[in-house]
Amino acid sequence: MAVVSIAFVDDHPVLLGGLAHIFSEMPGFKVLGTGRCASDVVEVSTTMHPDILLLDLNMPGDVFAAIHRSREVAPRTKVIVFTASAGIDHAVRAFEAGAIGYVLKGSTDEELMQAIETVLSGETFITPSFAGKVISALRTSAMPRSASQAVRLSVREDQIVRLLLLGRTNKEIAHRLQISEKTVKHYMTLLMQKLHARNRVEVVLAAQELGGFTAEKASGRKGSGLLN
Repeated sequence: MAVVSIAFVDDHPVLLGGLAHIFSEMPGFKVLGTGRCASDVVEVSTTMHPDILLLDLNMPGDVFAAIHRSREVAPRTKVIVFTASAGIDHAVRAFEAGAIGYVLKGSTDEELMQAIETVLSGETFITPSFAGKVISALRTSAMPRSASQAVRLSVREDQIVRLLLLGRTNKEIAHRLQISEKTVKHYMTLLMQKLHARNRVEVVLAAQELGGFTAEKASGRKGSGLLN
């Protein structure tokens, strides 16, 4: 198993030191460095090129611009926002800047690890407790309606999209539909190609533009739309 390189940028010294210590002792991870402000985000990305860059939003400097710049200088680095900010506008701006994960600091350690595993596989992770709201806010970033209206999903693709809306992982979708996880990944690739999407979030957003896809309809009850 390949070692995952990781770096942290956060202006809270205790949290920063704690994260660095925990991951340095964890098998399969190598801590490359830390930073404490927005400019450090770019510096770490430029000089260290970690697989994962975990950063806070509430620190000195323009963090959103720093995320965008880090994606330019280190496109292979996966940026995960790890923050106490549950503001939907902050989450939207972070994803638009290039983040691929958004985890609230009140999350469990299992959820943080799930986020890391998810983004390393090239998928997007949002803390389930507010993912539905983020998806709704991001709908304005979906592809043009005229383009999406020309797309038709197969029955299986329709099933997968509805489960994505409920926050199901590939493994959970495979179990629910009684197909292999490899088959789910195959359909995800087809969906991204068909819907001109780059990740799971954009698949759901584009599918919603087709009409009839909402978290409430997918679950049969109000307010349960999640994506991870």
